[in-house]
Amino acid sequence: MANGPALSTAKRGEVYVGSEFRDSLTMLDILHANQFEGERYDPELERKAEENFYRGAPPNWFNLYVSEKAASDGTATPFIKRDGYEELEEQIDLRRECPLTSTIKLLHQQRCGGTTLAMQVMWDLRKTFRCAVLTGLTSDITKITNEVVAKVANEIVQLFTAGSRNDQNTVLLLVDHREKILENLQDSIITEITKQKIDAGYPVVILLKCVRSSDEVIHQKEGSYNQKEKVTRELKKYIILEKSLSDREQADFKKKKEELGRRFGDQCEQFHGFNILQSNFSEGYIRNACATLEHIERRNRPPNTQLVALLCLLNAYVPGSYLLESQCLDFVRHEGDHNLSLEDQMQPFSHLIITFQEDGRAEKYKKVRMAHTMIAQCCTKLFAKAGVTRSKTTRNLLNYFCRDLTHTWLLDFVKDMLTKREMKKEEDQDNSTEMKKEKEKFSRLIREITEGKDNEKKEGERQSVAILELASNTFGQISNFPQALARFYYKKLQNYNLAEKWAVEALKRDPQNSIVADTLGQVHKNHLMNNEFCEPREILQLAEKAIKAFEKAEKLDENEDGPEVREQGTTDISSFYNYNGKFGYLEVCNALYDKLVNKNETWKNVLTKKVSMGSVLKTLGDNKLLRFNKLIVSLRDKVKDKCIFFEKYRTYSKPNMGKDYLEFIFKYTSECYQKYVGDIAKEQLIQMFQEGNLDDQSVEVLSFLVKQYTQSELEDVTTKFREMCLSADSETALVNNILTLFRGKMPSSKKDPPELHMFTLLWYWPVNEGQCDYDLSELAQKMLKCYENTYKKYFQNRYLLPVFFIGKGEGVKRIVHRNVIEKHLEVRPDWSDNWKKEEIFQNSDVQKLLLRLDGEVRNYKVYTRVGGREIEINANLRNSLWKKHQVTFYLGFTIRGPVAFGIQNKTADTAGLLQTM
Repeated sequence: MANGPALSTAKRGEVYVGSEFRDSLTMLDILHANQFEGERYDPELERKAEENFYRGAPPNWFNLYVSEKAASDGTATPFIKRDGYEELEEQIDLRRECPLTSTIKLLHQQRCGGTTLAMQVMWDLRKTFRCAVLTGLTSDITKITNEVVAKVANEIVQLFTAGSRNDQNTVLLLVDHREKILENLQDSIITEITKQKIDAGYPVVILLKCVRSSDEVIHQKEGSYNQKEKVTRELKKYIILEKSLSDREQADFKKKKEELGRRFGDQCEQFHGFNILQSNFSEGYIRNACATLEHIERRNRPPNTQLVALLCLLNAYVPGSYLLESQCLDFVRHEGDHNLSLEDQMQPFSHLIITFQEDGRAEKYKKVRMAHTMIAQCCTKLFAKAGVTRSKTTRNLLNYFCRDLTHTWLLDFVKDMLTKREMKKEEDQDNSTEMKKEKEKFSRLIREITEGKDNEKKEGERQSVAILELASNTFGQISNFPQALARFYYKKLQNYNLAEKWAVEALKRDPQNSIVADTLGQVHKNHLMNNEFCEPREILQLAEKAIKAFEKAEKLDENEDGPEVREQGTTDISSFYNYNGKFGYLEVCNALYDKLVNKNETWKNVLTKKVSMGSVLKTLGDNKLLRFNKLIVSLRDKVKDKCIFFEKYRTYSKPNMGKDYLEFIFKYTSECYQKYVGDIAKEQLIQMFQEGNLDDQSVEVLSFLVKQYTQSELEDVTTKFREMCLSADSETALVNNILTLFRGKMPSSKKDPPELHMFTLLWYWPVNEGQCDYDLSELAQKMLKCYENTYKKYFQNRYLLPVFFIGKGEGVKRIVHRNVIEKHLEVRPDWSDNWKKEEIFQNSDVQKLLLRLDGEVRNYKVYTRVGGREIEINANLRNSLWKKHQVTFYLGFTIRGPVAFGIQNKTADTAGLLQTM
C-alpha cells in the first residue's frame, strides 16, 4: 500500500484514505482494496504464516495474500475452494441489485472452515466491495445496547460514504457468530442514512453472517433447502457448508496434501488443522494425534503437562479461547531456562499447541491455544481418565491465572466456561416444525463435572459447588459466579438457605441488575413450590419473600434505561426488556393459590377479594395470618395488571427474529388470571360476540373495543347486547351502540392510551383523499408520543405486529383485524414471520379484503395525502424506501401508529411487490 490504504468504488476504481480513517472505525476491521500491495515480506515470515494456518491457527488476510502470491508465482496452488464458494459469491453479487441492506447467511459446523470460506470470498471481492469484519463486540447478548448497535451502523455508513459522492460503494460486512445480537442493525443503518440525509446511489451494506450451527440444525436446513430455496427465487437466505467433504473436495485436499508434503516434508504430519478436515474429521486421526497423552501420570505432573491440561479445558469448553504466550512461559519456566522458547518447553506436546498473532498486535500479545477443538476435547477425556479431572484443572486455572487478573478476555472465557448455559435445542427459523427453545440448567462443564463424563469417575455435586465457590471468591466483584452457585444450590441440591445466601451476595455485587435480582426471587419461588408440608403461615412467608424479590427485579428493569442508572454506570443496559420479574410474580401467585386452597377452600374467596381475611380468620384457624393482609389484598389487582401486560405483549409484538417461544407463558398467565380474577363482563361480552350471529370482522373489532371500556360501561353494553339478541337486526344495532359509546371518548387526548388513539385514527380515516374531520397527522403524532410513554420500553427490539388494516368495506366492515386475515389464510398467528416478510400480501384473497392507498417515497419516508394534508407513514419494510417514486400500499396500524405494508411501484401490477431479504 505504497500510496496508502485504498477503498474500492462502485465504478471499480479506488479512493485512498488515510490510516487515521481506518483507526477511527473501532468496530470494523477493514480489508482494503490494495491490502499488502507494494509491500515486501521476509519469505520465512510468509512460510511461517502458512505453516501456522495449516497447523490450526485462525485464518487472517495475510494467509490469503501469501496463498494468492504463491499461486501467481507458480510456487504453490491457491487456497482450496470449498463447495459453496461459487454459490456464496454469486449470492453476494445478486445482492448488489437489492435495496439498502440485505443479508446472506453461511451456515456451518464448528471448525469445518466456515470463517475461512467467508474470508476467502471477501478477499476475492475486495476490489468490488468495501469489505470489513465486525469486531469489538462481546458475545453476551445482554450487553449489546441500542447505543452499541447505533455505533456499528454509524461506522458502516462512514465506510460506505468514504471519499466523494461519486466514490460510494457497498459494504460487505462479515458478522461472525453474532447474528442474534444485531437484530436491529439494518433498521439502525437506515435511520443513520436518513439522519445524515445521504442519497445512497447503491445498496449500503450486505451482511454476511457466518453462523455456527449444530449438526441437527444443518440437517434440518438441508431438508428444506431443495424444496424451498431453489424453486422460490434466485436470492437464497443461506448457504450451507457441509462438514464432510464431497468427492471433488476430497480430491482437491488429497492433491493439496501431496503438495504440502513436497514443500514442508515431515512437518505436514503436525498440520492438524488441515489434516483433520482432510480426513473428514476422522476420530482415528484425532486419537493418534493425542497419543502422547495416553499414559499421563496422575501425580508429579510437570508444569508443561499441567499447562496442556489447562489449554485443553479452555478450548474444549470455550472454542476460540486462548492464553497469552507470556502467561504460558511464566507458568512453565524454571530457574536457568529463561531462554528456552515455549515450543521447546512444551515438548513432547508442542505439536498439539499453536502460537499465533492477530490484528497486527505486538509480540507480547501472541496467543496460545490447542491446534483444534476436537484435539482439546479428546485430550480432556484422556486427562480425566488418568485422574486429572476437569474440576482439578479448573481449580488450577482459577488459582494460577485468575488471582491477579488484569486481562478481561480471560474473565470472559471463565464466565463462559462456568456460567454460560447452552440451548437444549437450537431454533430453526425456517422449518415449520416448532421446537421449544429451552436453556440447560447449568454450563456444560458444570454439568459434566456433576454427572460424570466418558466413563471417568463421577466427580459429583460437591466438586461443582467447590469450583463455583472458588470462582465467586476469586472474582470478588463479579455477580455471575455467586448467581450460578445460587442456581446450583436451589435447582440441584434444594438447599434454599445457601441458595439465598449466594443470591443475596450476587445482588450485592450488582444491585442494579434485574436478572440478578430475579435469581433471588427464583430461590424463594422454588422453595415455595417444592415445600409440600408447610402450613399457611409458612406458605405466605415464602410467597412474600419471593414476591418482594420479583417486584424488585421488575422495578429495576423498568428503570434500567433511566438516566440515574446510566450515571451510576454500575450495570450494562440491555436493549431487551426483561419480563422475568412479572412472570415470576405470577408463578408465585399461582403456587400460592393452589397451596392455600388445598389447605382450605375458604382461601378462594379471600384471594379473589370476595371476603376479607379478617372476617374468616376463625375458619382459617390462625389469627396470626392477619399480618399478611396487606399482601393478600394486593394480589388480585396486581395479577390482573400483569396478565393484561402479557396479553398486550403477545398481541402487539413478536421477536424480531424467529418464532415466539413464550406461548407457555401466555397459557400460564391465563390460568392465573382465571383463578384470581375469573370471568368479568369483558370476557362474558366477548364470548357473547363469538356465540352470536356476528361475522369474524365484527367480532374482532368489537372485542378490541370492549377491552378499552370501564367495568360499568361494559355491564351496560352487556345488558343491551342481551336485549338486542331478540332483534332481527341485532348485529347492526349492537355495532352502532358500541360505537356510539366509543365515540364519546373521541377525539382522544394526550392522557388516553395508545389503543384509543389507534381506533380514532381508524374510524376517521377517510375512504379517499377527500374531506377529513380531524388532522390525522396530528393524531398520529399524539399516538406515537403516547406509545413512547406507555409501551416503548417493553417492546424495544421487538417487531410491532399490525393490529388493524383499512379494508374495502363500509363502517365497521372497513376495519380488518389481523386475526381475520390469518384465519382467512388458515395459518397460525406465529406463522414464519408472515407480517415482517410480507409474503402474506401476495395472497389474492387478502388483496380482495384490503384497500390500496396512493403515496410517495422520498427521503427514506412514505407520505400520503389525507383530507388535503400530507401525513408521514412508517414503512414495514424500510428497505423499500431508498429511491424516490410513486407507490401504493396497504395501510395497517400497530400500537405505535400507521404503517405502510406491501409497498409497490404505482405502475407495477400486484405481483410485483418489493421483496427484500
